[in-house]
Amino acid sequence: MKKVLVVDDEPSIVTLLTFNLEKEGYQVTSATDGLEGLDLALNQPFDFIILDVMLPSMDGMEITRTLRQEKIDAPILMLTAKDDQIDRILGLEMGADDYLTKPFSPREVLARMKAIFRRMAPRTSATVTEEPSAEFLQVGAIRADLTNYQVTVEGQAIILTPKEFELLVYFMKRKDRVINRDTLLDRIWKFDFAGQSRIVDVHVSHLREKIEVDPKHPRYLKTVRGFGYKFQEPHE
Repeated sequence: MKKVLVVDDEPSIVTLLTFNLEKEGYQVTSATDGLEGLDLALNQPFDFIILDVMLPSMDGMEITRTLRQEKIDAPILMLTAKDDQIDRILGLEMGADDYLTKPFSPREVLARMKAIFRRMAPRTSATVTEEPSAEFLQVGAIRADLTNYQVTVEGQAIILTPKEFELLVYFMKRKDRVINRDTLLDRIWKFDFAGQSRIVDVHVSHLREKIEVDPKHPRYLKTVRGFGYKFQEPHE
């Protein structure tokens, strides 16, 4: 049974989400205060976190940033009453995996959750030639375990957020191809953020900090100026 943390200061939303999540078989823990939600997320293992942006004590943006800094990699779905693209992009840059504007339906929340879980699952379809199924991917000294979502570099385990893991796997499966930012926005974030390349660049920068010996002079994840990025075997 997957464990879900719901953090929202509106009791009606907490009640609505709790009822529908439990009906779907999830185990739900809830909080109505930012600091309380952060404490729960830091001290208990959760498979998924639903997090309001506007909270007392500490807002959802700061909670997300703190959780990612503390290597808590549970997927985060952010909720907000603001329909503002800047807020949405900031939330995703902090490390959230998806974003939903209030008002919303419980069915949409469940659909977003299932989509995130599905994107995190290893591809098994033998009919998809673009993304062949494999238990492991290896490029140079980087090894990704698609079953357990673990990555090692030079044999040392590194901690990636779900979005960083998904981005790395996407690159590794397309080794030596130049991939533009709009494609990454569409395939990884599933949003229409045409022209909003900042979110891609921020995540690439975070990924480089974890997989490259010298992120300022990357050997694996290269920038192809004017086009996008290319993942390659390092050249000695």
